[in-house]
Amino acid sequence: MKLKSQGRYVDGVLLLDKPVGMTSNAALQKVKRLYNAHKAGHTGSLDPLACGMLPICLGQATKFSQFLLEANKSYRVIANLGIKTTTGDSEGDIIERREIKNILVEQIIEVLQKFRGDIEQIPSMYSAIKYKGQPLYKLARKGITVKCKPRTVTVYKLELLGYEKDLLELEICCSKGTYIRTLVEDIGDELKCGAYVVALRRLNCGFYQEDQMITLQHLENLLAKQGQKAIDCLLLSVESIIADWPKVKLSEAAAYYLRHGQAIISPCNNAPSEGKVCLKMKDGRFLGVGKILEDGKIAPCRLVNL
Repeated sequence: MKLKSQGRYVDGVLLLDKPVGMTSNAALQKVKRLYNAHKAGHTGSLDPLACGMLPICLGQATKFSQFLLEANKSYRVIANLGIKTTTGDSEGDIIERREIKNILVEQIIEVLQKFRGDIEQIPSMYSAIKYKGQPLYKLARKGITVKCKPRTVTVYKLELLGYEKDLLELEICCSKGTYIRTLVEDIGDELKCGAYVVALRRLNCGFYQEDQMITLQHLENLLAKQGQKAIDCLLLSVESIIADWPKVKLSEAAAYYLRHGQAIISPCNNAPSEGKVCLKMKDGRFLGVGKILEDGKIAPCRLVNL
């Protein structure tokens, strides 16, 4: 019996522009097949309704995917006022309609101000948060309701881009764990009319920007016309995941001790006194992520195989 191919070893990050109607896992599997990659993972699901930035980590980049999960993210969202749905978006059933009584732009701006900064959210029952090993949305579809604890998130930017015919267009920059559907529902409740998400697009994730995204169509066309090397050129480096972090350059000897799990004395006088740092060899090669300990030494967190 012929053994199934395990794929090739390829490292890097593809900033996929996920299309509407596709699950994040389906998009991941598609990219993995196109690259014939041995290992791949995505960093933070987007609902089928949503589109936009879905970073796909290949090979050694999967070791660092948690740092993208923890990164701030930006979105553009269109919300419909006057209607509430079971899921908080257009995929759910309508459960309530309310009359909109001359809501002015000035009222909306005043309400938005209440949702900037640190806020508390109660996650939707249609979120992917797990309860006793089961995602909440699976329980919700069975008619089971679980009381979720409020969680604190941070909204750094909440800007009104447009308001016409009961449709709000907003741009949002927020911390990890922020549920845009919940935010829209809460804004609708504050306006006393209800609201749900009509369209959602993720614009940014951490250091990555909207204009760096690649569509599946472009990826497929490029592979068909120019081959594997052409789409490999679209991959960003593993180091790009933490491109804006403080950097520490290491000698071969220091790297040796880190690779063996030992903390080292920082070779930099200007190294941070706390937090995580990007570790690089003196010749420019990326080594991984280190953590500054209380005594000032650097301990290894995640390292690549050189």
